[in-house]
Amino acid sequence: MNIAVIPIGNSKGIRLAKSILEKYNIKDAVELVLEKGYIIIKPTSTPRKGWEKAFKKMHENGDDKLLMSDILKTKILMNGIKAVSNSFSQFGPATRK
Repeated sequence: MNIAVIPIGNSKGIRLAKSILEKYNIKDAVELVLEKGYIIIKPTSTPRKGWEKAFKKMHENGDDKLLMSDILKTKILMNGIKAVSNSFSQFGPATRK
């Protein structure tokens, strides 16, 4: 497909037909890829679009419970506390003034 390059202010650009914009779901921005002598125009993707709304709905429905216990996180935290405690034990017992 040949498309004319047209002046846009001090720059130049291309105009895409409405049918192309709709077919490839192009809204306000595109990704421009420069690769091996080619210019590739790709629709921008927002893979997490709508997640916030979905999570809010899950919370409202009480469907946001943990599927697994958080035991691993607890073990890591406790091991970290022991490691810090052990590293301070080399200085002897704490004294207050």
